[in-house]
Amino acid sequence: MSEFPISPLILIGVGSSFACSGLFYNLYQDKKRELMKLKIPVFRPDHHLAMVLHSSPHKRLQYVAVEGLVESDEKPLGSQFVPRCYGVIQKIKVAEHGEYWNPSSKTWSSRPTNRRETNNSVPFSLISPGSYISDFHVQVQDSSQGSGYFLERVYHRVRRAEEGLVNVVLQGISGERAVAMEESEEMLRVGSNLTVFGEVVLEDGHGRLRPPKDGRKYLFIPTDYKSYIERHEQSASMWKMLTTVSGIIGASLLAGVICDTLGKRDNRS
Repeated sequence: MSEFPISPLILIGVGSSFACSGLFYNLYQDKKRELMKLKIPVFRPDHHLAMVLHSSPHKRLQYVAVEGLVESDEKPLGSQFVPRCYGVIQKIKVAEHGEYWNPSSKTWSSRPTNRRETNNSVPFSLISPGSYISDFHVQVQDSSQGSGYFLERVYHRVRRAEEGLVNVVLQGISGERAVAMEESEEMLRVGSNLTVFGEVVLEDGHGRLRPPKDGRKYLFIPTDYKSYIERHEQSASMWKMLTTVSGIIGASLLAGVICDTLGKRDNRS
């Protein structure tokens, strides 16, 4: 056994600190690499973008960000629940929660939720504030391939099942009963801000945004490019700070153990 035993808690603290520091450093490097990929040219759907496309090889920009306002190319979709609410992408989710009678335990048990989802969309474009669809605009193609959380929840409701005579009879026959129905609707609303990362080409005098061919993300974000990058930079800074703090704590604990051991050895001498 060691002449100067070290507390296991201190050893655990030293090891945990250095392990956390390594984990945070890896997360920091991942976020840093992600940021490098996202720092690309940014445009608005205006005549400046049209001039850049005209002067580019094949009238194409391989991977850029275009930020503007959503405008429907056709008749927009109306919300099924909210009056005078219109959008270009619509997702409706219905979840039926129920229970079944378990004869062995003589209790009602939850059964798998029955979920239904309906997706609708119409063609849409990005326009600059104050302009019209007849001006230069960028049409967003293949929006179903877009990734990111860009839909806004416009409706959500949970309705409890009513205990009527019909339901009681059905419970006795099927051994199941409805508990609640949850309905929600998400939309990409007309006039909302949207930034799209993708490939832009010039066709028929207007821009066309489409999924990039080099494997990078066809990304939709419901905010401007600057705010999106700032959030990622803050996240990277947080992981960097946690890496430093964890490393300092581990080094301090280790230095304290070494100093304590050397001090005890000198006193014994």
